[in-house]
Amino acid sequence: MKGGIFLVLCLALGLAACGGGDKTYLATGGGGTYKVGRPYKVNGVLYTPKVNPYYDETGISSWYGRDFHGRYTANGEIFDMNEMTAAHPTLPLPSYVLVTNLDNGRQAVLRVNDRGPFAKGRILDVSRRAAQVLGYEKSGLAHVRVQAYPIRTDKKALAPVIAQSGNDTRWGEPIFGEAAENVSVFVQAGAFSSRDGAERVRQQLAQVGTATVSSVQVDGRSLYRVRIGPMASVNQADDMLSRVRALGHDGARVVFECNSNC
Repeated sequence: MKGGIFLVLCLALGLAACGGGDKTYLATGGGGTYKVGRPYKVNGVLYTPKVNPYYDETGISSWYGRDFHGRYTANGEIFDMNEMTAAHPTLPLPSYVLVTNLDNGRQAVLRVNDRGPFAKGRILDVSRRAAQVLGYEKSGLAHVRVQAYPIRTDKKALAPVIAQSGNDTRWGEPIFGEAAENVSVFVQAGAFSSRDGAERVRQQLAQVGTATVSSVQVDGRSLYRVRIGPMASVNQADDMLSRVRALGHDGARVVFECNSNC
């Protein structure tokens, strides 16, 4: 991370951490300013900040701590290496991401409030505390999956995307902790207001896998989700996601659902 090259987006959502020790999975913090930012170059590489509610990438994550502790982040917050935060080159700041350590299955929801990393091949820098929770403080690097996470305050503006367990939508909560066996992984092609429309999509997906239609109540209305799964692994889900999107379902995404109390 370079100290002076920062741009940021801010939702100004102050979320409290839940639990303690390795059970602290939610980002805390708030303040700063909301901006998308203009394109910028670092080490000859052009970065273009943008709003991307479907962001979903895998890559290498590193962490940063004492050298930046107490300094301003890209959106004007004060970096605290003991908070659950992260730096990303282009995502809105601050926004929230669900980070999965693919090496050990741990997950955390982090507040993105800074720009970086700019080292080749890395997609995310996390705070020291986040690295501890995700289990790679000592190794320094981890293979991670980073997904945009739909946190909001009014509970009405956006439909739930991944924070669901049956009909129980738990806004702003992580979907699971350390025990990956507590969750099932699906590829969701979409959620439709018409069962007939959902059935047509299910039939189309027969080209790539066996899909099912299930109903869920969202803000008092019925939606019909079309999903393939559960998948055997995140990598398998990523492969299936590519095939589903190739059929024209650009809004398809990998989703997680709790099997038990997680």
